[in-house]
Amino acid sequence: MTTSHLPLASATLALASLASLTLAGLAVPAAAAEQNSAKALAYESVDRNADAIAAIGDTVYFFGELGMQEIESTKFVKSVFESIGFTVETGGGGMPTDVYAHWGTGRPRVVIVTEMDALPGGSQTPGSIDHKPLIEGAPGHMEGHNTHPGVSIGAAYAVKQAMLRYNIPGSVAISLGPAEEQLISRPYVVRAGQFKDADIAILLHLGDRFAAGDGLMNYAAISSRFTFHGKTAHGAVNPWDGKDAVDAVELMDIGFDKLREHLRPTYRAHRAITAGGIQPNIIPDYGQIWWFVRDANMPAAKETFDKLIKIGEGAALMTGTTMEYQIDAASWPQLGLKSIATVLQQNIEAVGMPQWSDDEQAFARKFQTALGLPAVGLNTKTTPLGARGQSTSSNDNGDVTWVVPSAVLGFPSTVPGVAAHNWQAGVTPTSTMAHKGMVAGSKVLAGAILDFLMNPQLVNEARGEFEKATDEMKYFAVLPADAKPPLDLNKETMERYRPAMSKYYLNKPVRFE
Repeated sequence: MTTSHLPLASATLALASLASLTLAGLAVPAAAAEQNSAKALAYESVDRNADAIAAIGDTVYFFGELGMQEIESTKFVKSVFESIGFTVETGGGGMPTDVYAHWGTGRPRVVIVTEMDALPGGSQTPGSIDHKPLIEGAPGHMEGHNTHPGVSIGAAYAVKQAMLRYNIPGSVAISLGPAEEQLISRPYVVRAGQFKDADIAILLHLGDRFAAGDGLMNYAAISSRFTFHGKTAHGAVNPWDGKDAVDAVELMDIGFDKLREHLRPTYRAHRAITAGGIQPNIIPDYGQIWWFVRDANMPAAKETFDKLIKIGEGAALMTGTTMEYQIDAASWPQLGLKSIATVLQQNIEAVGMPQWSDDEQAFARKFQTALGLPAVGLNTKTTPLGARGQSTSSNDNGDVTWVVPSAVLGFPSTVPGVAAHNWQAGVTPTSTMAHKGMVAGSKVLAGAILDFLMNPQLVNEARGEFEKATDEMKYFAVLPADAKPPLDLNKETMERYRPAMSKYYLNKPVRFE
């Protein structure tokens, strides 16, 4: 692994000038001219490798792998990382498809945090406005996570080139966590210490806007399965001998509905009955319901979840069954720091929005019209800092932001109004619109990372803001200490569909120059 070091004379001067800084081992602030030159070199690298960045996104799109089963995606991105000289670690937090790649040594370390999993039933023919699954019922990328590794790798490689050219100390890393759609991986890797050496984290996600985010960016969420055990019996011959576990599931569902009126307006809760009986004349001895509980902060979400547990216990008492529950995931809301978001915003303004072609704008308007949306086309202006509010959705990388100073970068690669988690969102993740947005996102990422590597005062300012913010709301782990990631999650589904999906694999070599 290649590393960079300050010349001896520069290092001597740095020791004197950095005596007052709180974070040891950082370089002196770079002259503006050198910093601009480093960014220009990084931009040139991204442009030169635009085809490779797009090919990574397209390749992962056709893998279409669900959370915890990102097997082909992991092998592929690992090979790309290794081809550009990065050290790659897999298996973080006990999850084989967790990927952590890094290059360089010393501090600061800036980490790009993102994901690459797909969604159930999301198979779609790219570019088709009509619903046209590649494989009926198969999973697919209907949120565009396939674009994330390309943006991240393109930026990291560009930063590496600038670090080598200008002898910039520090390191850059990329965390690609599995099963974000089930809110699973990041609490496990945070617990395992994956981010203990990180100084700055930049959370990456595609959208229809070019925006940096600060403050609480989304919702806390707790994912848990409640399982009821009863006693089976014949539904006609001796139902009085049965203890119906599915009755308990239904009573829990009804019980929470009665609680809703008394909860804070900010809460969200939704469920899926994952085991609801076998056939009508068999009293089921097994029932299960899967809940997501959310709120604007984790203490509030935990308060509602504790009430949900009591309702489950009541349902078991009413039916003579027993209940057990397991927390599969518990994610804090993303905490974005204004100091970091400001650096991202400055780089967004420097790079600017992609230049959409007339054909791309026409396609976007046609797509919007087909969905009954206002035909406004693609966004052409960047989003001002502070214009992005708190979302009620959740992301498992929120826990990272409570242990590392962080902010969120959204890059433009989707059509405004087209909602994720619908097949329509699978239409454009391999389009020229997505590719242009990926290139722009890579440039902003690279520029911001270089800002932090070359100006240690920015890192110190972020640390100061972070300590104040996390003192006002203390982080606590909701994931039980003995919890283990569900490694078999989605395994059966992927084994069913992967053979047919493999016929669409691109198998294209990816080479960075």
